[in-house]
Parts: sequence; C-alpha cells; structure tokens
Amino acid sequence: MHKEVYCEKELLAIIVLNSYKKPGISFFTSNDLSQQLAYMQHKKGHLIEPHVHNMVKREVHYTKEILFIKKGKLRVDFYSDEKVYVESHVLEAGDVILLASGGHGFEVLEDVEMFEVKQGPYAGENDKTRFESVKTGEIKLAE
Repeated sequence: MHKEVYCEKELLAIIVLNSYKKPGISFFTSNDLSQQLAYMQHKKGHLIEPHVHNMVKREVHYTKEILFIKKGKLRVDFYSDEKVYVESHVLEAGDVILLASGGHGFEVLEDVEMFEVKQGPYAGENDKTRFESVKTGEIKLAE
C-alpha cells in the first residue's frame, strides 16, 4: 500500500508502507520529479542487465529527501510551502517516504533508526529555512 499527501494540488510526500508488495517494477513518482522512487520485486534468477548511467545535465531547485525507516516509529508533520500545517502521518519500520515539496518536521515516537537519501552537495544552513512546529493539541493524524 502507498499513500500520497497533498496540500491542495501540490504533492508533499509519497509514503510506501512496509506491507507494499507487487511483482516487477512500480514507480511512485512522475518522470518530472528530481528524485525518483520505485519498488522492485523479482524472482530468483531474474537478471537486470549491466548498465552505466549517462551524463545528463539536470537542474535541481529544491532538495527532495527519501527516508527509509529501519527501526522504530516516527511522526511526520507536513506543511505547505507557506509553512502552514497540513496533517501528520506515523511511519514504522520498513516504511519509506519521499518528501517531495512543502515543509516537514518530525517527532520520534519510538527509538528510531533510518536512512536519508537526498541530492547533494549539501549547502548547510542555506539548504533550509526553519520555522515553528505545530502545537501538540493541533496535530491531525491521518490514517
């Protein structure tokens, strides 16, 4: 199973739950996103032909992140580009999320281990603008 999180018509995130299973290759992203996310399931003996990736000049305007939750529970709070709170989702071990646009914040609900993948090079504090998080009583947990 996977979910898409929107603020009006803007895609904020794609969440792929650990329970997602489908033979072959499933892309969750459109071709125009600067970060691509796919799930692959192949049977023993399946071959993926050797290949190299060609040099293709790309222009990236915003950092996109993918988080792989290895262990624990993490609440993700989503915000519009204008820093307005939208909703929250809980991620668990095995879940994957692509943070596509808008803002986001996190609260660790159980000790968490995760991997983060994003475009580089990292620009330090120039890479992000911090703002105040949603108040605990205002959290809208989505299903």
